Amino acid sequence: MSQFRALAGVLRGGCTGGAVASSSSYMEEMYFAWLEDHKNVHESWDAFFRNIQASGPSGEAGERRPSALLQGRVLSHSPDMAQKVVEDHLAVHTLIRAYQIRGHHVAQLDPLGILEADLDSFVPSDLITTIDKLGFYGLDESDLDRSFQLPPTTFIGGENTTLPLREIIRRLEISYCGHIGVEFMFINNVDQCQWIRQKFETPGIMQFTSAEKRTLLARLIRSTRFEDFLARKWSSEKRFGLEGCEVLIPALKTIIDKSSSAGIDSVIMGMPHRGRLNVLANVIRKDLDQIFCQFDPKLEAADEGSGDVKYHLGMYHERINRETDKNITLSLMANPSHLEAVDPVVQGKAKAEQFYRGDTQGKKVMSILMHGDAAFAGQGVVYETFHLSELPSYTTHGTIHVVVNNQIGFTTDPRVARSSPYPTDVARVVNAPIFHVNADDPEAVMYVCRVAAEWRTTFNKDVVIDLVCYRRFGHNEMDEPMFTQPLMYKQIRRQEHVLKKYSDKLIAEGVVTLQEFEEEVAKYDKICEEAYTSSKDEKILHIRHWLDSPWPDFFTAEGEPKSMSCVPTGLEEEVLQHIGQTASSVPLEDFKIHPGVSRILRGRADLVKNRQMDWALGEYMAFGSLLKDGIHVRLSGQDVERGTFSHRHHVLHDQEVDKRTCVPMNHLWDNQAPYTVCNSSLSEYGVLGFELGFAMASPNALILWEAQFGDFHNTAQCIIDQFISSGQAKWVRNNGIVLLLPHGMEGMGPEHSSARPERFLQMSKDDPDHFPEFSGDFEVQQLYDCNWIVVNCSTPANYCHVLRRQILLPFRKPLIIFTPKSLLRHPDARSSFDDLVKGTKFKRLIPDQGPANQTPDQVKRVIFCTGKVYYELAKERKQQNLEREIAIIRLEQISPFPFDLARAEVEKYTNAELVWCQEEHKNMGYYDYVRPRFLTVVANKKPVWYVGRDPAAAPATGNKSTHLNELRRFMDTAFNLSAFQGKDL
Repeated sequence: MSQFRALAGVLRGGCTGGAVASSSSYMEEMYFAWLEDHKNVHESWDAFFRNIQASGPSGEAGERRPSALLQGRVLSHSPDMAQKVVEDHLAVHTLIRAYQIRGHHVAQLDPLGILEADLDSFVPSDLITTIDKLGFYGLDESDLDRSFQLPPTTFIGGENTTLPLREIIRRLEISYCGHIGVEFMFINNVDQCQWIRQKFETPGIMQFTSAEKRTLLARLIRSTRFEDFLARKWSSEKRFGLEGCEVLIPALKTIIDKSSSAGIDSVIMGMPHRGRLNVLANVIRKDLDQIFCQFDPKLEAADEGSGDVKYHLGMYHERINRETDKNITLSLMANPSHLEAVDPVVQGKAKAEQFYRGDTQGKKVMSILMHGDAAFAGQGVVYETFHLSELPSYTTHGTIHVVVNNQIGFTTDPRVARSSPYPTDVARVVNAPIFHVNADDPEAVMYVCRVAAEWRTTFNKDVVIDLVCYRRFGHNEMDEPMFTQPLMYKQIRRQEHVLKKYSDKLIAEGVVTLQEFEEEVAKYDKICEEAYTSSKDEKILHIRHWLDSPWPDFFTAEGEPKSMSCVPTGLEEEVLQHIGQTASSVPLEDFKIHPGVSRILRGRADLVKNRQMDWALGEYMAFGSLLKDGIHVRLSGQDVERGTFSHRHHVLHDQEVDKRTCVPMNHLWDNQAPYTVCNSSLSEYGVLGFELGFAMASPNALILWEAQFGDFHNTAQCIIDQFISSGQAKWVRNNGIVLLLPHGMEGMGPEHSSARPERFLQMSKDDPDHFPEFSGDFEVQQLYDCNWIVVNCSTPANYCHVLRRQILLPFRKPLIIFTPKSLLRHPDARSSFDDLVKGTKFKRLIPDQGPANQTPDQVKRVIFCTGKVYYELAKERKQQNLEREIAIIRLEQISPFPFDLARAEVEKYTNAELVWCQEEHKNMGYYDYVRPRFLTVVANKKPVWYVGRDPAAAPATGNKSTHLNELRRFMDTAFNLSAFQGKDL
């Protein structure tokens, strides 16, 4: 604007850059020549001023005469007139920009014609909806037939560089105010904005061939008739049908077709329940009889687990894409009713597939996420997932988001469901273009899907398609929407089906005949009827047929483990030495590390020399040895590269060269697997979901998520409850993800003390009242039967063993590890290499190894405990000289409970009373889980006494002296041999 004002000043005879302009006619001619000859606005300004400065009033450059057309527009050769021309052209450029920015606000997006998609009926004052609005730009009706030079930031002219104002407005209306509303001008990249402008402004660009229209119609028939068929056969069943947004099916198929032609051969999808059966049938191409048999109430489940309702199940299918004749693999992830929870899981699985295939730019594997409008606006995990979209270790190189915008959430009106104008506004934070489209215009939808796929291919960035539609029935087919939305549903009942509208349009155009249309409908109806008949033969439900993440060759053809044993997890001495030396050195030359880190590395070197390891070295041994065996290790979470407690230092930073780093773990062996360690965004829900998805892609990888403090898993509870704890039971889906949760009462207050072990133990499915039979490899059988493994290791060696066991098991289970804080540097919490050499294995229980073990019949009390409290108990016992009277036994694997080892210990100390000691409060920690199991071990013939903190609401005190007093109190009880005499249970 300032340059145009300067230009106007020159034309009035002012000065610019020291050049005096005294010839108004000369300057006029210069202006018109500039308009005519220059395409790029910024270059034009520069050239204009340079010409004035260089030529002066005598006008050598005046030989460039303006065209007769432009001259004819000038009524008088006066500076005022030239200034008016400048201002009018500037006004038209501003008008064009207004449509590009705000045209979507008046686009005809609602198929029902009763709502505004942006919740606001206000019409922007700078859009020309009536003639009088021309005055906003200093123009009037007489200017409508004047031709104006078009700026290079628009493509509405096609081959023309000038257009009459009337035509400019008409073309802008077509581009931005029809059935498509485009939000993109917030993107801060000129090339990307130009790309989008070209896709929507070029005259006639939204053209479809007759063949493309026929394909679209056929897909719309399948989508619509599938829902009609289900409604006829199972009128009283919930199915969360797609009625009102039948266009979703051809939309998804268009995205997949376009992406397939660009080289994508694997698509991973996530979606809510609405329309899932239709997507399974007509996009993934699940056999219809397999879908229809799900409605049979007599169908018996054959697989393990409890299963899930049909509209939560996933699917994996490899087939030929008919449009491109290329192989494509489609995976629809199973997910719960917790809307949007599947988003980061899909992203993690897509990232893993890209990683293992070396697809570093996302040219082979991509993700598509479908959303509901209310959930997309309301669920925080959507924002968390978007914020992973361009982080180096999390990007999937662009996701296509499709929002099925029913304009209602269950019964909640959008006006009370969100504060933002559109449900899609969260996508603006990552500069994702947003294409709003009226779902009753199938061709507009297909065009938007085509552009979205091309955008993802071109820029490898997220893009959002907002399908503005409606929900023909209620939240489910049994619901009555008239209770809460009477006006909307009166209109919906009058609304003609999109298939009828589009078929009538194509018949009128002569693209198809009525007979051809009816034959296509009859053909698909026949397919459905035949599938329905054959579905009656299905008597057993095989959930494995719905598996979304198969692991070829890991299990047998029947989906069973290839063995039921676990090899020892010990390591060769030379492997331990080699890893230890690398862990305590810097593999790169001329790499300056911080003196503090240098001290840590020297300390590690001393430990290795003495054949010892602390916690950080134990972890190094586990990771390094697995990398040697070709197992990819990925550790993700907040500040995991250094470690919250500054103990890990897996990424070294050069102190003199910015951003130069070294990961010694990737310099261990010549042909090792890669080690990925990555600090995450400050997200738990999104990142844990992502890592869970990553772990789904391959069983031959150790995927770990570490919480900054154990209680931070609170904000990822949905992923833990819905996917990790119950995923195998619902979806027959093995997953070996590891959760590292720092835990321990250190007097640091209630927030960073407890990882809430009680929650994980409560959700463990083993029976406290049933003493299991010991047969075969009991340890492995127990692990196979459980839903997850919960451990609290007290030694670095045991920590290393359990991580290695996680991969060496013939199946995968989630592993929850309560990791230490103060024990990371505790001088007693160290292990000898002897605890990790060949032939050693994970100890589910660590017996007392002192004098009490030598004379068990003299022991008066056996204290069972787990984790850090062992070291406090051992110290106190030594001080009180009670090492012969009291045995202390560590439970390292809490769930599944080691019944066999616990019974052996109880039988060893026949004369001793049994105590469970924990530092957590009585209503928290492990007590409620272990007590009934110990009672089962002793056949309820002995009590199991509790020692620990009293019940409380908060997990720890915030006062240091109170913390120490509590510790002193329960230590006194633990070593008072008469504490429980005369007490009732």
